[in-house]
Amino acid sequence: MSKVRVLPGPHSMDKKTILAIGAHPDDMDFGASGTVAKWVEEGAKAYYIIATDGSKGSSDPQMTSERLIKIRQEEQKKAGQILGLSDIFFLNHPDTELTADKILKEEIVKIIRTIKPTTVITMNPTFYYSAATEPGFVNHTDHRNIGLAVMDAVFPMARDRLTFPQHEAEGLTPWKVKELLLVNFTTPEYLVDISSSFNKKVEALRAHTSQFDDFDEVLQRITARSETFGKSKGYKHAENFTRIVLP
Repeated sequence: MSKVRVLPGPHSMDKKTILAIGAHPDDMDFGASGTVAKWVEEGAKAYYIIATDGSKGSSDPQMTSERLIKIRQEEQKKAGQILGLSDIFFLNHPDTELTADKILKEEIVKIIRTIKPTTVITMNPTFYYSAATEPGFVNHTDHRNIGLAVMDAVFPMARDRLTFPQHEAEGLTPWKVKELLLVNFTTPEYLVDISSSFNKKVEALRAHTSQFDDFDEVLQRITARSETFGKSKGYKHAENFTRIVLP
């Protein structure tokens, strides 16, 4: 994990600060990297949290978990450079074993109180499966648990001074996130035009070479999805979220 730093001076609300939080390297690149890249181009600062070490995501019989952790972190760093991220925080929980417990929530709250994001993006914890396609789809347990942990960290934990009071001793104060975006691959709700940043999304995903036997198939899939979402708003490409505006 990158060292959490206390930022000097007051935080300006004039520009977005984005914190996108996924369970594995590539999660946020699939779900939100076009949006992140677009907002960075418009002047936002953006950060990722990657909750697990990504140590299980390989079918290569020669691969070990130890090697895979290093490979996937380097892939995510490369993708982050493409997107213009300011930093990536690797929490290194074991892949497939993530739980929305107090330890994970405190780690997330500490980073929220440090970088003070206006917008947090994460997975939808209510999305368990889809039987609407052939074959069907079961959402990864880590995806569900990171979504739940992030929702709790955003509200009420990061807001409430007496939650994790040890943070005050480190110079961190409570923080209210303005909006929470949950990645939504199904029903169009809150669409972001990523026509100008779609190529960065593609290149960020292409950086995760350990994960794809056939990147052309991945490209077809993400292109079709972004075009389908964009069509309803007249965009060439779009990403879709469930948006929660917080008080």
